[in-house]
Amino acid sequence: MAQRDVTEYDVVVVGAGPAGLAAAMRLKQLAAEAQRELSVCVLEKGSEVGAHILSGAVMDPRALAELVPDWQQKDAPLNAPVSEDRFLFLTAGGAFKVPDFMLPACFRNHGNYVVSLGSVCRWLGREAEALGVEIFPGFAAAEVIYADDGSVKGVATGDMGIGRDGKPTGAYQPGMELHAKYVFFAEGCRGHLGKRLQERYRLREGVDPQVYGIGLKELWEIRPERHRQGLVMHTAGWPLENDTYGGSFFYHMEDNLAAVGFVVGLGYRNPYLSPYEEFQRYKTHPAIRAFLEGGKRLAYGARAISAGGLQSLPKLVFPGGCLIGDDAGFLNASRIKGSHAAIKSGMLAAQAAFDAIAAGRAGDELSAYPEAFRASWLHDELHRARNFKPWMSKGLYAGTVMVGIDQILFGGRAPWTLHHGHADHETLLEKSAARPIDYPKPDGVASFDRLSSVFLSNTNHNEDQPCHLTLKDPAVPVRVNLARYDAPEQRYCPAGVYEIVRDADGSSPRLQINAQNCVHCKTCDIKDPTQNIVWVAPEGGGGPNYPNM
Repeated sequence: MAQRDVTEYDVVVVGAGPAGLAAAMRLKQLAAEAQRELSVCVLEKGSEVGAHILSGAVMDPRALAELVPDWQQKDAPLNAPVSEDRFLFLTAGGAFKVPDFMLPACFRNHGNYVVSLGSVCRWLGREAEALGVEIFPGFAAAEVIYADDGSVKGVATGDMGIGRDGKPTGAYQPGMELHAKYVFFAEGCRGHLGKRLQERYRLREGVDPQVYGIGLKELWEIRPERHRQGLVMHTAGWPLENDTYGGSFFYHMEDNLAAVGFVVGLGYRNPYLSPYEEFQRYKTHPAIRAFLEGGKRLAYGARAISAGGLQSLPKLVFPGGCLIGDDAGFLNASRIKGSHAAIKSGMLAAQAAFDAIAAGRAGDELSAYPEAFRASWLHDELHRARNFKPWMSKGLYAGTVMVGIDQILFGGRAPWTLHHGHADHETLLEKSAARPIDYPKPDGVASFDRLSSVFLSNTNHNEDQPCHLTLKDPAVPVRVNLARYDAPEQRYCPAGVYEIVRDADGSSPRLQINAQNCVHCKTCDIKDPTQNIVWVAPEGGGGPNYPNM
């Protein structure tokens, strides 16, 4: 195979989400202020900036205002200020609205904006390029390059034109190596390189296991008479059982658009639960269906989110690089917000790297970054939110009461910290101890089948490439997962990637992986009970292509 080209930068950023773009922008801002030259590159596996971005999203503009103080004059796409907060507890046939005075501060959104985070990232990308940041969309960082002393030296993009058999095709192009004084990993939740770095440098020693949720989202155009620009509505309760963490969001954007979504904590126990089907069932509730009838579904997608909070954050730095944004797990689960935290973490890391480079350093640990985080408003915010997820994991009713005490009575500053006792892949019951769930057929009005949804995600992969959903042991899906858990990968995947297929007589079950359907949510890498599925980067540019999610 051909030798890789090598390009040198001061800083390489992996991932053009809010954390990566904010870090790149802040580096260039600091360089301009100091009248120094600083080369910064951002790699993005999506076909364009924003293609793989999916979030609710209600955005707290605090960090954005620190990064771009004149964001309003620069037409940042924050066009729908929150006008009303509404929280409902759902039962199978009814809904109870929580009075406003009983809502804890984490569910109050005055001063925030309903946004498309994909659109925000596209705007940030343009701002970054105006500052001189080089952005390379369609290039997936597939490998970490290490120096002889064990520090991170850079990353390599994946080779293009490798056939399904692992051999070069006529379209073969070697990947390129990008070396840097420091590398920022901003891949989002469960980044595949971030996962390897946490293992190599033992970054998770002494912290709680990370816990996750899967967020499923649809973009709808709803009838003008049902649209309330700026309305932010959340629900808890039905259709989930009381012992299963999760809930919904329904955000009214501008132009009669609404972001409709559902989050299920991946610590759920019943192997027959399907987050996708729970989302579809939720939309049939009378309180939700009324908004959707007569509307049009425009887009669909799914993404895992890191929900462990402060006690699950790994060590943020290692020789030659750092983790920022949701690659580390900065999401505030109590506020259902992470973009402001991602931007702030990127800015803090940028300051540390700029100061190090200005002092002539390279390849060492940016210890100033975690120190600055501990002294920041972001640490204070996450500290106040630290008990939300552990309390809510104890059940809807008990959790709601205890969160109320924690957030309203103590203001998030209770003299105790709860911990996460298990990783999400450890929680499934065996099928003999679980109750199958009979999900209704989609009605084509509010609820839809999985494949029609995947079509709306604009997902595409070159089919003549190695499968990026790899198995450590090909026998495990049938021998263990099917035998003990009735193959839960068929249900936890929101895109119909995993199927158990059999011969015509029902014999010889085997796992079929429809990798072309994958929306890069990472749920399989997280929830697989044997941790046998390992997500690796496909060819750059593959995956979903979200228009404004």
